[in-house]
Amino acid sequence: MDQSKTKFLKELAGRLGNHPEKEAILLEYETHIDEILLEHFTMENEAAIMEKIVQRLGTPQEIAGMWLEELAVTPSRMKWLFILVNLVFFAGGSLLTLAHNLFEWIWLTNVWRSLTALPTLIALVYMVFWMLLGYEIGKGFGHGGRKVLKKTFIISLFPNLLLMLLIVFQIIPHNWFAPLLTKQFILICIFFTIILYPVSLLGFRWGKKVSI
Repeated sequence: MDQSKTKFLKELAGRLGNHPEKEAILLEYETHIDEILLEHFTMENEAAIMEKIVQRLGTPQEIAGMWLEELAVTPSRMKWLFILVNLVFFAGGSLLTLAHNLFEWIWLTNVWRSLTALPTLIALVYMVFWMLLGYEIGKGFGHGGRKVLKKTFIISLFPNLLLMLLIVFQIIPHNWFAPLLTKQFILICIFFTIILYPVSLLGFRWGKKVSI
Protein backbone atom coordinates (compact mmCIF):
# COMPACT_ATOMS: atom_id res chain seq x y z
CA MET A 1 0.00 0.00 0.00
CA ASP A 2 2.76 2.41 0.96
CA GLN A 3 4.50 1.65 -2.31
CA SER A 4 1.50 2.87 -4.35
CA LYS A 5 1.18 5.96 -2.18
CA THR A 6 4.89 6.80 -2.45
CA LYS A 7 4.93 6.24 -6.21
CA PHE A 8 1.86 8.40 -6.77
CA LEU A 9 3.09 11.29 -4.62
CA LYS A 10 6.60 11.14 -6.10
CA GLU A 11 5.25 11.41 -9.64
CA LEU A 12 2.87 14.19 -8.62
CA ALA A 13 5.73 16.11 -6.97
CA GLY A 14 7.81 15.82 -10.12
CA ARG A 15 5.00 17.02 -12.37
CA LEU A 16 4.15 19.96 -10.11
CA GLY A 17 7.69 21.28 -10.58
CA ASN A 18 8.14 24.63 -8.82
CA HIS A 19 4.47 25.25 -8.09
CA PRO A 20 4.30 27.75 -5.16
CA GLU A 21 1.72 25.61 -3.34
CA LYS A 22 3.53 22.32 -4.01
CA GLU A 23 4.00 21.22 -0.39
CA ALA A 24 0.41 22.04 0.59
CA ILE A 25 -0.94 20.22 -2.49
CA LEU A 26 1.12 17.11 -1.75
CA LEU A 27 0.00 17.13 1.88
CA GLU A 28 -3.64 17.45 0.82
CA TYR A 29 -3.40 14.54 -1.63
CA GLU A 30 -1.50 12.43 0.86
CA THR A 31 -4.46 12.82 3.22
CA HIS A 32 -6.89 11.75 0.50
CA ILE A 33 -4.74 8.76 -0.41
CA ASP A 34 -4.61 7.70 3.25
CA GLU A 35 -8.43 7.78 3.30
CA ILE A 36 -8.56 5.57 0.19
CA LEU A 37 -6.04 3.12 1.66
CA LEU A 38 -8.08 2.93 4.85
CA GLU A 39 -11.20 2.10 2.87
CA HIS A 40 -9.37 -0.71 1.03
CA PHE A 41 -7.04 -1.92 3.79
CA THR A 42 -7.72 -5.59 2.90
CA MET A 43 -6.44 -5.09 -0.65
CA GLU A 44 -2.84 -6.24 -1.14
CA ASN A 45 -2.32 -5.96 -4.90
CA GLU A 46 -0.36 -2.74 -5.55
CA ALA A 47 -1.68 -2.38 -9.10
CA ALA A 48 -5.29 -2.63 -7.87
CA ILE A 49 -4.58 -0.11 -5.10
CA MET A 50 -3.06 2.33 -7.59
CA GLU A 51 -6.13 1.91 -9.79
CA LYS A 52 -8.41 2.83 -6.88
CA ILE A 53 -6.33 5.95 -6.17
CA VAL A 54 -6.41 7.05 -9.81
CA GLN A 55 -10.15 6.39 -10.08
CA ARG A 56 -10.81 8.64 -7.09
CA LEU A 57 -8.25 11.40 -7.62
CA GLY A 58 -7.12 11.21 -11.25
CA THR A 59 -3.61 10.57 -12.53
CA PRO A 60 -0.66 12.64 -11.24
CA GLN A 61 -0.43 14.16 -14.73
CA GLU A 62 -4.08 15.26 -14.65
CA ILE A 63 -3.81 16.66 -11.12
CA ALA A 64 -0.61 18.57 -11.85
CA GLY A 65 -2.07 19.89 -15.10
CA MET A 66 -5.09 21.24 -13.24
CA TRP A 67 -2.98 23.01 -10.61
CA LEU A 68 -0.52 24.40 -13.14
CA GLU A 69 -3.37 25.68 -15.28
CA GLU A 70 -4.73 27.58 -12.29
CA LEU A 71 -1.47 29.54 -12.10
CA ALA A 72 -2.48 31.20 -15.37
CA VAL A 73 -5.49 32.75 -13.61
CA THR A 74 -4.34 35.91 -11.88
CA PRO A 75 -5.67 36.14 -8.30
CA SER A 76 -5.80 39.92 -8.61
CA ARG A 77 -7.95 39.68 -11.74
CA MET A 78 -10.36 37.27 -10.05
CA LYS A 79 -10.55 39.52 -6.97
CA TRP A 80 -11.37 42.65 -8.97
CA LEU A 81 -13.92 40.76 -11.06
CA PHE A 82 -15.94 39.90 -7.95
CA ILE A 83 -15.50 43.40 -6.56
CA LEU A 84 -16.86 44.77 -9.84
CA VAL A 85 -19.89 42.44 -9.70
CA ASN A 86 -20.58 43.57 -6.11
CA LEU A 87 -20.32 47.21 -7.22
CA VAL A 88 -22.81 46.50 -10.01
CA PHE A 89 -25.27 45.20 -7.37
CA PHE A 90 -24.60 48.24 -5.21
CA ALA A 91 -24.80 50.76 -8.06
CA GLY A 92 -27.92 49.12 -9.49
CA GLY A 93 -29.71 49.33 -6.14
CA SER A 94 -28.56 52.92 -5.61
CA LEU A 95 -29.74 54.04 -9.07
CA LEU A 96 -33.08 52.29 -8.58
CA THR A 97 -33.56 54.05 -5.23
CA LEU A 98 -32.55 57.43 -6.65
CA ALA A 99 -34.77 57.11 -9.72
CA HIS A 100 -37.74 55.96 -7.64
CA ASN A 101 -37.49 59.07 -5.45
CA LEU A 102 -36.84 61.55 -8.26
CA PHE A 103 -39.20 60.33 -10.99
CA GLU A 104 -42.86 59.41 -10.81
CA TRP A 105 -42.73 56.53 -13.26
CA ILE A 106 -45.50 54.01 -12.70
CA TRP A 107 -43.49 51.01 -13.93
CA LEU A 108 -40.57 51.96 -11.67
CA THR A 109 -42.92 52.35 -8.68
CA ASN A 110 -44.28 48.85 -9.38
CA VAL A 111 -40.76 47.41 -9.54
CA TRP A 112 -39.83 49.17 -6.30
CA ARG A 113 -42.91 47.87 -4.49
CA SER A 114 -42.28 44.33 -5.70
CA LEU A 115 -38.67 44.37 -4.50
CA THR A 116 -39.33 46.06 -1.15
CA ALA A 117 -42.04 43.50 -0.41
CA LEU A 118 -39.36 40.77 -0.36
CA PRO A 119 -36.49 42.10 1.80
CA THR A 120 -35.51 38.68 3.18
CA LEU A 121 -35.39 37.18 -0.32
CA ILE A 122 -33.12 40.03 -1.50
CA ALA A 123 -30.79 39.39 1.45
CA LEU A 124 -30.74 35.64 0.71
CA VAL A 125 -29.88 36.22 -2.96
CA TYR A 126 -27.00 38.46 -1.87
CA MET A 127 -25.88 35.75 0.57
CA VAL A 128 -25.86 33.18 -2.24
CA PHE A 129 -23.67 35.56 -4.26
CA TRP A 130 -21.10 35.61 -1.44
CA MET A 131 -21.18 31.83 -1.09
CA LEU A 132 -20.57 31.47 -4.84
CA LEU A 133 -17.75 34.00 -4.56
CA GLY A 134 -16.06 31.86 -1.91
CA TYR A 135 -16.73 28.69 -3.91
CA GLU A 136 -15.17 30.04 -7.11
CA ILE A 137 -12.08 31.34 -5.30
CA GLY A 138 -11.67 28.04 -3.43
CA LYS A 139 -12.12 26.04 -6.62
CA GLY A 140 -9.84 28.30 -8.65
CA PHE A 141 -6.98 28.86 -6.20
CA GLY A 142 -7.20 26.09 -3.62
CA HIS A 143 -5.02 26.64 -0.56
CA GLY A 144 -3.68 29.97 -1.78
CA GLY A 145 -7.13 31.44 -2.29
CA ARG A 146 -7.94 32.36 1.30
CA LYS A 147 -5.93 35.60 1.14
CA VAL A 148 -7.69 36.49 -2.12
CA LEU A 149 -11.06 35.83 -0.47
CA LYS A 150 -10.22 37.98 2.55
CA LYS A 151 -9.02 40.95 0.46
CA THR A 152 -12.02 40.66 -1.86
CA PHE A 153 -14.41 40.59 1.09
CA ILE A 154 -12.88 43.63 2.82
CA ILE A 155 -12.84 45.78 -0.34
CA SER A 156 -16.35 44.69 -1.43
CA LEU A 157 -17.83 45.34 2.00
CA PHE A 158 -16.69 48.98 2.06
CA PRO A 159 -19.58 50.38 -0.12
CA ASN A 160 -22.11 48.47 2.01
CA LEU A 161 -20.77 49.93 5.26
CA LEU A 162 -20.59 53.39 3.69
CA LEU A 163 -24.26 53.19 2.74
CA MET A 164 -25.18 52.11 6.27
CA LEU A 165 -23.32 55.09 7.75
CA LEU A 166 -24.97 57.52 5.31
CA ILE A 167 -28.38 56.21 6.35
CA VAL A 168 -27.63 56.14 10.09
CA PHE A 169 -26.45 59.78 10.05
CA GLN A 170 -29.41 60.69 7.79
CA ILE A 171 -27.19 62.06 5.03
CA ILE A 172 -29.47 59.99 2.82
CA PRO A 173 -33.13 60.63 3.83
CA HIS A 174 -34.75 57.66 5.55
CA ASN A 175 -37.97 58.09 3.58
CA TRP A 176 -36.07 57.23 0.38
CA PHE A 177 -36.05 53.62 1.51
CA ALA A 178 -39.68 53.42 2.60
CA PRO A 179 -41.15 50.94 3.31
CA LEU A 180 -37.88 48.98 3.63
CA LEU A 181 -36.30 50.88 6.50
CA THR A 182 -38.06 49.13 9.37
CA LYS A 183 -36.58 47.85 12.61
CA GLN A 184 -36.98 44.29 11.35
CA PHE A 185 -35.13 45.03 8.10
CA ILE A 186 -32.29 46.82 9.91
CA LEU A 187 -31.83 43.78 12.18
CA ILE A 188 -31.85 41.50 9.14
CA CYS A 189 -29.16 43.65 7.47
CA ILE A 190 -26.98 43.60 10.60
CA PHE A 191 -27.37 39.82 10.94
CA PHE A 192 -26.54 39.10 7.29
CA THR A 193 -23.56 41.47 7.36
CA ILE A 194 -22.14 39.61 10.37
CA ILE A 195 -22.44 36.19 8.69
CA LEU A 196 -21.28 37.26 5.22
CA TYR A 197 -17.66 36.25 5.75
CA PRO A 198 -18.43 32.89 7.44
CA VAL A 199 -20.79 32.09 4.55
CA SER A 200 -18.19 33.02 1.91
CA LEU A 201 -15.59 31.00 3.86
CA LEU A 202 -17.94 28.01 3.83
CA GLY A 203 -18.24 28.38 0.05
CA PHE A 204 -14.44 28.65 -0.19
CA ARG A 205 -13.95 25.35 1.67
CA TRP A 206 -16.56 23.70 -0.51
CA GLY A 207 -14.84 24.94 -3.68
CA LYS A 208 -11.42 23.88 -2.39
CA LYS A 209 -12.75 20.39 -1.70
CA VAL A 210 -14.27 20.16 -5.20
CA SER A 211 -10.92 21.15 -6.75
CA ILE A 212 -9.23 18.13 -5.19
